[in-house]
Amino acid sequence: MSTFTILLGGDLIRTPRLDRQVEGSRVIAADAGIGYARLLGLVPELWVGDFDSVPANLPDDLAAVPRRTFPAEKDKTDGELAIAAALERGATSLVLAGAFGGKRADHAFLHLALALRLAEAGTRMLLSSGAQEGVPLLHGKAGFDYADGTLFSVLGFSDLSGLTVTGAKWPLDHVKVAFGSSLTISNEVRGHLEITLGHGRALLLAHPYPLPES
Repeated sequence: MSTFTILLGGDLIRTPRLDRQVEGSRVIAADAGIGYARLLGLVPELWVGDFDSVPANLPDDLAAVPRRTFPAEKDKTDGELAIAAALERGATSLVLAGAFGGKRADHAFLHLALALRLAEAGTRMLLSSGAQEGVPLLHGKAGFDYADGTLFSVLGFSDLSGLTVTGAKWPLDHVKVAFGSSLTISNEVRGHLEITLGHGRALLLAHPYPLPES
């Protein structure tokens, strides 16, 4: 498996869990995401974007990262271009660091939708801000290693059916969930979390490191 970390421009904090998830991965930065390289102790092999939001006072090793420059008026975001570059280089697993929050809610939503599409095509996907992380739910059963009390939600991107959740404060047994329903929001891990999805598109959003203000 070839894992790439994509440094995006959303919110990001460093945690031991995120350190483990990016350890040994190859790294590509998307425009302003280069600012997180020093935070995580990483040096990207490539820096992609239109470079309209380059952080000031970059250290020499980061300023020297090879660039792939695109025009400001383009058909893809800098993040999607960085992901495409990773796939070109053989990525089979992607960690999207800085995928949530930030100044652009439209970009954050795109990262969720793009992660689902790529997961369905066979790429292993993880989205993370350090404090929270997202994992696409494919059809079948998946297990997760979150500690007891971890807050999580299942975000449906369509009507869902055959949804079973075990190892949770509020388990579900082969239920249907209408698109836009809040039934699967704000659950808590109790034991070993397992989720089975029969039909539909969904993403698990978990909060392994809740921020103090939350």
